[in-house]
Amino acid sequence: MISQTTEYALRASVYLAENPDVSKTIHQIAEASSSPSGYLSKVMQDLVRAGIVRSQRGPGGGFVLARACSVITLYEVVQAVDPISRITHCPLERPEHASQLCLLHQRLDDAARLVEESFRSTTLADVMTQPLFAPGES
Repeated sequence: MISQTTEYALRASVYLAENPDVSKTIHQIAEASSSPSGYLSKVMQDLVRAGIVRSQRGPGGGFVLARACSVITLYEVVQAVDPISRITHCPLERPEHASQLCLLHQRLDDAARLVEESFRSTTLADVMTQPLFAPGES
């Protein structure tokens, strides 16, 4: 239902949320989140552009969350890297479906809406009730 890119972005964001005051390098984030560092670098830049993460170059540099984890939603993270697609018209472009979606596409859009609502109402802090990463991985 979500792409691998989205999974990497969510894992990285949760990892940074678990370490709020410590700048983490791309290699630290990649290792802790089991993500490929080369690809994760691109994902992190998307998160920076979206204002979810801040980056700093140089010694002691790396990535930190740009805002408190209690205000960053999973929806924001997802939309930054691979936006949820909603169905607004029948992909088959059939004339009989011009005014409303056919039942199949309505159900698919309903599922996307439920995912979107769930992600909008869940913050990074909400998913941190149990540690995602082992203490030694921080």
